[in-house]
Parts: sequence; C-alpha cells; structure tokens
Amino acid sequence: MLSRRAVLAAPLLALPASRLFAQAAPMLEGYDPVAYFTTGAPRQGSAAHSLDWDGKRWHFATAANRDLFAANPTRYAPQYNGYCAWAVAEGYLVPIDPNAWAIVDGKLYLNANRRIQRRWERDSPGFIMRAEANWPGLRNN
Repeated sequence: MLSRRAVLAAPLLALPASRLFAQAAPMLEGYDPVAYFTTGAPRQGSAAHSLDWDGKRWHFATAANRDLFAANPTRYAPQYNGYCAWAVAEGYLVPIDPNAWAIVDGKLYLNANRRIQRRWERDSPGFIMRAEANWPGLRNN
C-alpha cells in the first residue's frame, strides 16, 4: 500500500502519481544489472539472456553477464529490490529510472530520476543509512 507521503512526493519526483502505483516491475525495467559494473553504464537486457532469481526475472545484455550474475547475484543486484534509494530513505517505495544510478562501496543504487539522484548524491552515506533503517519495514510492501 502506498503512503500518503509517497503520493504527495510525486511532484517532487517529477512522476505522475499513476506511475507510483505501477510498481509491478521495479527490477531495472529489463536493464542488465551486471552492465552497471562491467561497462559503467546501463545497458538494456534481452529475454534471450534471462535468469530467474529471488522470484523475479532478470534480463542481461550477454550470456557472460548472466553467468556473472548467476555466480554471485547479491554482488550485482540493486539495493532495495531496485526501488529508488532516495525514496526508501524517505520511507516509501518509488519506481526508478535505470539511467539514474550510482555504485557506492560496490553496491548498485537506483533513483527515480536524475534530479533525485543529484539530491541523493549530496549525502549518499546519510541517505543509505536512513534507507537501511527503513528497508526492513518497506521490503514486503
């Protein structure tokens, strides 16, 4: 269930409120999670190189990336099940833009958009600390 706070944040996130309710596929929207680490950029995955892990289907740009993920999925999977790291720090779940991302201490963090990403980068350690505290209560929503 979405909180009132998340709906009120829609203008700040530059998302239509209807997109806040479309949370069925937050997992990188088909992007390859390994590519963020290996090429330093988001790269669209393919169903031809897919893998089921943690109850979700993951797509990869190459079979080699799929195999890297299969060998160590927690190394490559985005934090907070692929939801916006800034929003998790604020206490709610919001879908992401695969182009708004950062790797911090070897972990992939995603954000709702590049504007929110810039805000998150101003104090990513603080936001990560808050998100880690909030995540247990949000993870099953």
